[in-house]
Amino acid sequence: MQMNETKSTAGVVRGLLLLPVWLYLFLFSIDLLGTSMKMFGQGFAETLIAGTSNPFVGLFIGILATSVIQSSSTTTSIVVGLVGGNAITLANAIPIIMGANIGTSVTNTLVSLANVNRSVEFRRSFAASVVHDFFNFLAVIVLFPLQYFTNFLGTGADFLSGIFQDVGGLKLFNPIKAATKPLVETVAGFVGDHPWILLIIAFICLFLALKQLVDLLRRLVITKAEAWFDKVLFRNGASAFIVGLILTLLAQSSSVTTSLLIPLAGAGILTLRQIFPFTLGANIGTTVTAILASLVTGNIHAVSAAFAHLLFNIAGILIWWPLSWLPLHLADWWAGLAVKKRGLPLIYILVMFFLMPLTLIFILQ
Repeated sequence: MQMNETKSTAGVVRGLLLLPVWLYLFLFSIDLLGTSMKMFGQGFAETLIAGTSNPFVGLFIGILATSVIQSSSTTTSIVVGLVGGNAITLANAIPIIMGANIGTSVTNTLVSLANVNRSVEFRRSFAASVVHDFFNFLAVIVLFPLQYFTNFLGTGADFLSGIFQDVGGLKLFNPIKAATKPLVETVAGFVGDHPWILLIIAFICLFLALKQLVDLLRRLVITKAEAWFDKVLFRNGASAFIVGLILTLLAQSSSVTTSLLIPLAGAGILTLRQIFPFTLGANIGTTVTAILASLVTGNIHAVSAAFAHLLFNIAGILIWWPLSWLPLHLADWWAGLAVKKRGLPLIYILVMFFLMPLTLIFILQ
C-alpha cells in the first residue's frame, strides 16, 4: 500500500515538473503557427482590407485575413490604423471587424485536430473549439443586417470615442509573448524565409504538446484539482467569463486563451457549458489591444473603430448568452458528426475559413 502511494506521489511530482515544459511547447507552437502564417500573408491581408467598400465583401475579407494571419488583434489593429489614416471609413471597417471575430476561432479548431485519433477526447475538444465559432456565426447573422440598416455600432462607437479620445493609451506587458518570442525568433531565424517549414514545425510541436498535456492533465487535475476548477475558476458562468476576460487581457490573444481550454476539454476537466462563458470573456478581452493602440494615436476615427469591435462583442453576448442552449447544441451536434466522419473537420476549416471567403470575395468584389 505504502509502495503504491510512493509511486503515486512520484508520478504526481514528475507530472508537475513536466507540465510547464509541455505547456511552454504548446504556447510556443501557437506563436510559431501565427508567425509562419504572417509570413505567408500579412501583406496580402493588408491589401485585401484596404481594397473594399462593399460591406458584404468586408465581412468575408475579415474572415479570410484573420484566418491567414491567425490573429484578430492584428486584423483589427490594421483596420484601426487604416481608419485612422482615412484609408477606409468606419462603416466599411465594421464588417471587417465582424469577420475577424469569426476568423480568430480557426486557431483553436486547428488545435482540436490533435486529438482526432481518440474519439472521446476529440469529440470534447472539437465541441469546445467550435462553440466559439457558432457564437460568432450567430452574432454576425443577427448583428450584420442590423448594422447594415441602422449603423448602430458606428453611432455607439462615435459616442464612446468622443468620451475617451484624449485619455491616452497604455501598452500592456504580454508575458506569454515575452516567454515564447526568443525561441520563436531563433527558430524563424534559423529556418529563414521558408514559412512552410515553420508551419510544419509548429504543427509537430502542437500535436506532440497537446497529446502530452491531455494525458498529464487527466492524471493530475482530475484526481487532484478538478474540484478547484469547478468550485473556483468555473463555478458559474460569471466567474468563467471573468477568467476568460482577464486571461485574454493579459495574453492579448483570444486564440491563445481559448486554445488553452482544448486540452482541459479533451481531458474531461471542463464541460462545454463551462467553456462557453469563458470564450465570451475572451472575446471582450481581445478588444482591449486595439482600443489601447487607438487611444495612443489620439485619432477619433481610429478610436471609433476599436470601440466598434467592443460594442459588437457586447451586443453578441447580450443576445446569445441568455440563449446559450443554441450554440451549445450546435457545437455538440457538429462534434458528433465530426467523430463519425473524421475528414469533416478539415473540410470545414478549409471551406469555412479559406475557400468560401476567397470565392465570395472574388465574386462580389
